[in-house]
Amino acid sequence: MASIYKILVLNIGSITTKVAFFENHHLKLQENIGHDPEQVGASIHYMDQFHLRRQGIVGFLEKHRIALGDLHMIASRGGLTASIDSGVYLIDEGMCDDLRSGKYGQHPTNLGPIIAHDLAKQTHIRAVIVDSPSTDEYQPLARVSGIPEIKRKSAFHALNQKAAARRAADEMGISYEACNMIVAHLGGGITIGAHRRGRVIDSTIGLGEGPMTPERAGALPTVDLLRFLESGRFSVSDLRRRLTSRGGVMAYLGTNDISRVEAKIQEGDENALLILQAMAYQIAKDIGAMSTVLQGRVDAVVLTGGLANSSRLSAWISKRTGFIAPVKVYPGENEMHALAQGALRVLSGTESAKQYSRLEKV
Repeated sequence: MASIYKILVLNIGSITTKVAFFENHHLKLQENIGHDPEQVGASIHYMDQFHLRRQGIVGFLEKHRIALGDLHMIASRGGLTASIDSGVYLIDEGMCDDLRSGKYGQHPTNLGPIIAHDLAKQTHIRAVIVDSPSTDEYQPLARVSGIPEIKRKSAFHALNQKAAARRAADEMGISYEACNMIVAHLGGGITIGAHRRGRVIDSTIGLGEGPMTPERAGALPTVDLLRFLESGRFSVSDLRRRLTSRGGVMAYLGTNDISRVEAKIQEGDENALLILQAMAYQIAKDIGAMSTVLQGRVDAVVLTGGLANSSRLSAWISKRTGFIAPVKVYPGENEMHALAQGALRVLSGTESAKQYSRLEKV
């Protein structure tokens, strides 16, 4: 058995391709390959970007003289597949077929596992995804919405939430699978999950529930939202854009950059102070709600994501939620390390890779 495992990590976003090379837990090389927004935007389907994205990854390997044959595993951020439990999954043809079809949703992340599988086949190594965005471990109670035709479906930052929860568990000297936590991923999107013994049994949904974010409206009064649409001021597509990319802090203050908001606060802007406090207030409310999901048995509240770098925001949230459990703050999105760690758990034999299945959650 190799003592040093070499892992290639892929994370494909809307206009960037993040590539990293790890030896065990140690990050050796990383590049964020930028793509011309007009070039990638011109693709009608994300699959049209396959060769462009693959070329960037191969260029990274060639530039740094990393041979595919020297790798032990390739780990990619997951795409939009059928709902699955969390964990590490082998990328196979069935998964790639679902990602190509877009039957579960279109997103650039769908390309990552397909490229990983394509590269891995050349040298007969395994390619995996870790804690996919399609992770769904909801308990049945969490699926009931209030209208039978609408079922709540899991949609949260599984990779970063799970990584932060495992880190907190390690620091407390207990297994992630043996504790309860509430984890808030704070970024352009905000999701808050109730982690019960290693499973996220409920969470806010990234695009349509939970607190407002720097650019998303979050949950809104439904009757007023209907009136807003009936007013004729916006088309459905315009309203969708307002809710998902022009809402939240952006709608109130004209920016989604929290550092600029904090600068306004330093200059004495009372409205900026109110709006940032309101976002912290809403985040804390949903953390409180998740504490009831766990029936008050909570070992830690964990704040992670880019916005956790704001000591002001983290302090406001901690002040309101510290009575629930100790609050741990892990700023930043550690997705590349989380992907490498998942691959390493499989390579070292501490976790078994799962087979992808299209079985739907009920």
